[in-house]
Amino acid sequence: MKIRLLLILTVFTAVNHLQSQTKPFRFGFRVAPVLSWISPDAEQYHYDGLTLGFSWGLMADITLADNYFIKSGFSYDYVNGKLSFPYQKDTSETGTLFRKYKYRYIEVPLTIKLRTNKFGKFAYFGEVGLGTAFKIRAKSNDEFKPGNEGETTRWESDISSETPFIKESLIAGIGTEYFLDQSTSLLLELTFSNSLSDILDGDNTLYPDIGQKGYLYGFQLNIGILF
Repeated sequence: MKIRLLLILTVFTAVNHLQSQTKPFRFGFRVAPVLSWISPDAEQYHYDGLTLGFSWGLMADITLADNYFIKSGFSYDYVNGKLSFPYQKDTSETGTLFRKYKYRYIEVPLTIKLRTNKFGKFAYFGEVGLGTAFKIRAKSNDEFKPGNEGETTRWESDISSETPFIKESLIAGIGTEYFLDQSTSLLLELTFSNSLSDILDGDNTLYPDIGQKGYLYGFQLNIGILF
């Protein structure tokens, strides 16, 4: 009986000690430059280069166990991409459209984060999970080059009707935390986002039998602080 009571007290003391060392929640803020591109999956649609964007948001680490976390929050993303494809400007003029897509999303990520023990003031981590993004705005900068070597024209378009409302992505990242005290840390992380859902909608204006289809990819360099 005394041994059982001693074991219970020992476990209770150990749990209290663990809880005193690991906060159940940590919250923070981050900003990130974004390097993104669109990979087309439609006939006669072509990749046309990398683009720069920006992201900011709040993040939260929910402790599952020592060095194991569920990571969530929200981010406001300015992400872009470029494609070229056949285009019919009106009933008589056809050519190639060079389009820069400009998206704004609010994304809610949900990932599993695994962190090492501290090495001095540093700890290292990796995360993997999913992100659900909701379209806020979709516009484009268009440059049309007619096939008959006529004059190049440029304009801006609202492409909300050509953009699905929800984007699902796979998120993976690696990074480091520099601890200022027991729980406050500066964060530096490189994440990769791979859209699992098509971000284009509708059909090509010149070839209606070709449905627009493409996937958004991007790298973010997150700089933030966790409390």
